[in-house]
Amino acid sequence: MKKVLLFVILLMLSLISFSQLGLSQLAVNVPREETIIANVLSGRVGSPDNFNVWTTTWRSPDRGIQQLLLEPLWIVDPATGKVINALAKDKPIYNSDFTRMVVKIREGCYWSDGVEFTADDLVYTVELIMKYQELGYNASFNEYVKRVYKTDKYTVVFELKKPNARFHAYFLDRWGACRPLPKHVFEKVKDPITFDFKPPVGTGPYVLHSYDPGGYWTLWQRREDWQRTPTGKLFGMPQPKYVLFYYYGPTEKQVLAQNNHQLDMADLTMEGLRSVLQTNKYARAYRKEFPYIVNVDPCVSGVIFNNAKAPWNNKEVRWALTLAIDIVEYVGLAYDYAVTVSPVHIPATPAYMNWYIKPLEPWLKNLTITVDGKPFKVYDPDVPMRIAEAARKRGYKVPTDPNQIREIFGIGWYKYAPDVAEKLLIKNGFKRDKDGKWLTPEGKPWKITILTPPNPASVNYRNAFALSQVWKKFGIETEVYATENDGTLMNVGDFEVSTSGQWPAREPWGGHPDLYRTMEQFSSAYYRPLGEYYPGHQCRWTNPKMDEIIKGMQSVSWDSPKNKALGMEGLKILAQEMPTIPTFTYPGVVGYDEYYWTNYPTAENPYCIPYHHWPNFKYMLPFLKPTGRK
Repeated sequence: MKKVLLFVILLMLSLISFSQLGLSQLAVNVPREETIIANVLSGRVGSPDNFNVWTTTWRSPDRGIQQLLLEPLWIVDPATGKVINALAKDKPIYNSDFTRMVVKIREGCYWSDGVEFTADDLVYTVELIMKYQELGYNASFNEYVKRVYKTDKYTVVFELKKPNARFHAYFLDRWGACRPLPKHVFEKVKDPITFDFKPPVGTGPYVLHSYDPGGYWTLWQRREDWQRTPTGKLFGMPQPKYVLFYYYGPTEKQVLAQNNHQLDMADLTMEGLRSVLQTNKYARAYRKEFPYIVNVDPCVSGVIFNNAKAPWNNKEVRWALTLAIDIVEYVGLAYDYAVTVSPVHIPATPAYMNWYIKPLEPWLKNLTITVDGKPFKVYDPDVPMRIAEAARKRGYKVPTDPNQIREIFGIGWYKYAPDVAEKLLIKNGFKRDKDGKWLTPEGKPWKITILTPPNPASVNYRNAFALSQVWKKFGIETEVYATENDGTLMNVGDFEVSTSGQWPAREPWGGHPDLYRTMEQFSSAYYRPLGEYYPGHQCRWTNPKMDEIIKGMQSVSWDSPKNKALGMEGLKILAQEMPTIPTFTYPGVVGYDEYYWTNYPTAENPYCIPYHHWPNFKYMLPFLKPTGRK
């Protein structure tokens, strides 16, 4: 109730500033009914005159550069579970030992200035990047590329210094990739680092129309020759003639903009989403009804233990703290039950549910730890039913069909077993004082500091808040340390427990079963002492069995059945050891205004990831439908 009241107050305070925002400021002389307006997720653009996103300097790619201007070789879509061939017309072709990769270019694609995209552009891109440390992917390309050349106008060959079965992943877009740059533009530039790439030239379906020198908005116009882009060839004509990326600021201002039909796609908090659904009859969420959230985000949130420090280096202590969590209470505190729980270290998206999580459930049901010399089964398949019941008690309309409930809330999680957690801690020297509070083996009050970023609306912060509450209930004193310095502290190991950083496990590709990206971060090759920067997963956990999994993955194609089997075994090792605790899939909160446009990707029609800040946005636009309202 307090959250809702605070949100209403903020909403009222922002009315004054929004009322001063005339429609003429949104764009210059473009028809509203031909324009789709989306919020800029990363905020106001710091260098609005610069469109060069190939440098290592941040250049706000989500102002439309990655979504509209540029096309990659390949792109993943977590909603469909597919890899899309974009500027490449097919999958990469490797030799048997993965020291050679061939790329076939899609013919008939053109840069927006009329020059054809060919093998020359890709070869030049890689060679240029290898010359300048200030360009992204410089270190990786110099580590692997022996030689890159073309054999004809549409074929590029990479000869590698050492085997790499996933070298193509550097060109695989998932909110970031090495996207080809225009050779005919950059070869005339003296310094590619300081070059502002203005006006920008791209292979995507839109060109720059205009932008705000203050960094608030960027307007794009559909190319007249859109059919000569991968987007046009694969999906047809993007329906909006114009796309305006506008930074409105916090949720309350986005809500006001949607209520005034001046923002079609918004990034909201749950409180903001509820507000706009109540005040705008044209508004909708990804799901029509509770829990509203996006369930195709390729990240799993949760808890990270610092395994380089005691007692977090003790598997039994980690399991005790896992079993001390009532996940139903936890998700109620964190997101008012609007989540999909995951018992393993990957997100519970429909694709990963089918590839891994559902096939793993029989194994999870028999997963045990040893307590008092006896096996104890840790998995609880009834968790989604209990979440559904708790949500009903709060007044939400929730399906009664068990299959629907499992689809919405997940297949299960771990048991709430505080009695078992107590036994494990006592076995390892912990004890309770006369008030029931936990003491360390040294007899001191046990206090856990939970590191998190400072934004209360973030999934990391909400995990920290919920974790603090459930562990306090168990008798452990906790403190949430919210700081903007969280990343630095995690990188050098200066923390106990965190909900920040690289998630409980690095997110997988999202649109492919390969889990190498997730497992590789746990390699012992990355290990560094506390105080030194850690290039692997910040939990600093390593395991010889996991090293074997990683080694096996490195020697097989990412499409190989053996690779998927190795991924399955890697997930089992993580579940057994619990170096980090996965809690729930990242709950994306998007708000659509259907006053001007309809047929957005939704839970009923998940044809594309529903985020306007992802590079996949250009593939969404051909499917949007104008309402005809003016």
